[in-house]
Amino acid sequence: MMEVKRTFDIIQWNLEKYPRKDMFGGKRDKEWITYSTEDVANYVNWVSYGLLSFGYKKGDKVATISGNKPEWNFVDMGLAQAGLIHVPIYPTIGTDEYEYILEHSDVKIIILGNKTIYNKVSPIANKIHGLKDIYSFDPVEGVRSFDEIITAGKKNAEKFHDELEKIKDSIKPEDLVTIIYTSGTTGNSKGVMLSHNNLVKNAITTSKAHHLGYGHRAISFLPLCHVYERMVNYHFQYKGISIYYVENMGTVSETVKEIQPHIFNTVPRLLEKIYDNIIGKGRNLPWIKKRIFFWAVNLGFKFRLKGNSQFYKFRLKIARKLIFSKWKEALGGELQVLVSGGAALQSRLEKIFWAADIPIIQGYGLTETSPVISVNPFRIDEIGFGTCGPVIEGVEVKIADDGEILCKGVNVMMGYYKAPELTAEMIDQDGWLHTGDIGVFEDGKFLRITDRKKEMFKLSAGKYIAPQTIENKLKESFFIEQAMVIGENQKFASALLSPNFSFLHDWCSIHKIQYRDNKELIELDEVIERINKEVREVNKSLGEFEQIKRFRMVTEEWTPQTGELSPTLKLKRNYLSKEYKDIIAEIYFNGEKDSNVLLRIKNGINGVLKNLPKF
Repeated sequence: MMEVKRTFDIIQWNLEKYPRKDMFGGKRDKEWITYSTEDVANYVNWVSYGLLSFGYKKGDKVATISGNKPEWNFVDMGLAQAGLIHVPIYPTIGTDEYEYILEHSDVKIIILGNKTIYNKVSPIANKIHGLKDIYSFDPVEGVRSFDEIITAGKKNAEKFHDELEKIKDSIKPEDLVTIIYTSGTTGNSKGVMLSHNNLVKNAITTSKAHHLGYGHRAISFLPLCHVYERMVNYHFQYKGISIYYVENMGTVSETVKEIQPHIFNTVPRLLEKIYDNIIGKGRNLPWIKKRIFFWAVNLGFKFRLKGNSQFYKFRLKIARKLIFSKWKEALGGELQVLVSGGAALQSRLEKIFWAADIPIIQGYGLTETSPVISVNPFRIDEIGFGTCGPVIEGVEVKIADDGEILCKGVNVMMGYYKAPELTAEMIDQDGWLHTGDIGVFEDGKFLRITDRKKEMFKLSAGKYIAPQTIENKLKESFFIEQAMVIGENQKFASALLSPNFSFLHDWCSIHKIQYRDNKELIELDEVIERINKEVREVNKSLGEFEQIKRFRMVTEEWTPQTGELSPTLKLKRNYLSKEYKDIIAEIYFNGEKDSNVLLRIKNGINGVLKNLPKF
């Protein structure tokens, strides 16, 4: 049996070990189209032959800007085995960032997904030096079709067969295979150079984290241009798992019911939304059913991996039968493992999903580490709730004196493209990559991330604040969708809150609170007091200096499309600080206007008026 050392070796590996009718699946005109292992191998070769016939050479850069679909993988593997460098780009970024990445990466071809993406890219295409052509997966008037590459590949297969084999033989595991531009929360994106070895070793090592394999199904909806979803796709392929691609995030729920996956990747924010949606439906149940529903939820929050009493197990069995089975049905009914990454997952969500017999395994890593550094495998003794699990095989981790997580191993990137000085800042002379994350080991084994080093700030009294920890606590509230903790060099910590308007509207309806729009809504005393109650509850779990003394709600919902969040749903703190500079100034420099203070004054006045003698 062959050994997988380069990304494209996975194709031959599947032909030999896991031949199947549905290696990949994708929707076209609302119908599922599946591709057998042999189909996939043919399309991959046709991409290589087609591009070689057009004159492209080993080392040339090719950008893809597309949603998830089987064709993305045909291109990815076709480029890799022809020695071309894949530059995958998010389809949701702005025109300026497209221009920067396409110019900086020296791309010669762009293969994009559809007309919407083309309309964003076309205005800057003529500014990109060296760009020779644009192709589209979907038909776009005036744009060359991806099918032209496939047709040329079929036509020139015999002519370029030997040349392709020579190129494949020349490619070493240590060679560059892709440049992935990190979205970043500040400044221009950086091009992370990853080798075949980086990605393949990570895929093979993480594939040992669960028992699923040949005969199982996965769906893929997180962006393939992100290293997390891409690497785990290699991992799925390595294990013989069939992958069904979801191009439109709005159809995930529909796809889950149709495909009934056994595993898929997600991020904490999506799990939070799934949970909030389920709880929202629970609140609308008739009284008796609602009592049973929330009895099950509260029971789930007490779930432990080990040490549950027999009485607890008995009650959990009933809860699973009556309530949690419906949760599982909503996720397709066959789900055995959820993989969560990209950000910290709330421990309460881990517990409730495990209690619902929907196990979540959480991991941690960076684009620069291909990406996984640690993961909780699907083995009870090796899982730590609230942590990112043990460090994976082939990787070393140590905690620096200032708490920063340092990493060394086969997963560490080759460096940043055209940026040796930035590479030297990231990887020290001893080969340790500085992650920028603050963390600790629990029980000498489980890695827990406590915050981002650059995001921690100091109050004027000298006390350090770790904002992410507080933000995650605030977001546990049904009323709060997003939160940003602020207060650098100030006397106290405060927060900007983007409410969960859908839930808040329902709450107002129940309490017969009227308002014209969200701007008026967030200024209502009843709403401010209700949010204040949520903040006070969080403050109980915080140290005195960490507590949120003031907050402001905003009317905007924060999304990657509107600029407040990165494509991986992380806060763009610099952007938010500029966007809400007037509100922040009001919090710290017009404290007397603080809504909490006003509310207390108003309540105090009302109290005095009530006690005045009547004449």
